[in-house]
Amino acid sequence: MIAEKPLTAAQRDDLRIISGMMIPESDEYAVPGADDAVIQGDIVATLGRDTRMVAAALDHLAKLAGKPLAELDEAWREAVVTEFRASGGVPAATLARVILQCYYRDDRVLRSLGLELRAPFPKGHVLPEGDWSLLDPVKARGGSLRRAP
Repeated sequence: MIAEKPLTAAQRDDLRIISGMMIPESDEYAVPGADDAVIQGDIVATLGRDTRMVAAALDHLAKLAGKPLAELDEAWREAVVTEFRASGGVPAATLARVILQCYYRDDRVLRSLGLELRAPFPKGHVLPEGDWSLLDPVKARGGSLRRAP
């Protein structure tokens, strides 16, 4: 297996800025923003197979900005991120997913949500019963894939 090339310092800086824009710190809920050093460390340390897509997203963001996000004023930064959301495609979605997954596994965030600080398995988490009838249209379509012999 080929080791992924780590993010550059400029990419990590832009990652921190966009993470903080996506999920800012909240005094009301006593939670850090996604730009928190611990959360950023988790993101960078656990990128794994997503490294290439995240790097592509950050490169696209840097190209739109023309310089590091930290050097842009707030209004211009918002405009760049709006364009990034519209044109970033799968790499932008991967970046958002990575930021969200690391943020929502931080102990401080879990505590603020009233969740027990533990792995979800083997005990699992109880989910409220949903409306299974929402799947009826999907079931009615039948299979669209070829059946294996």
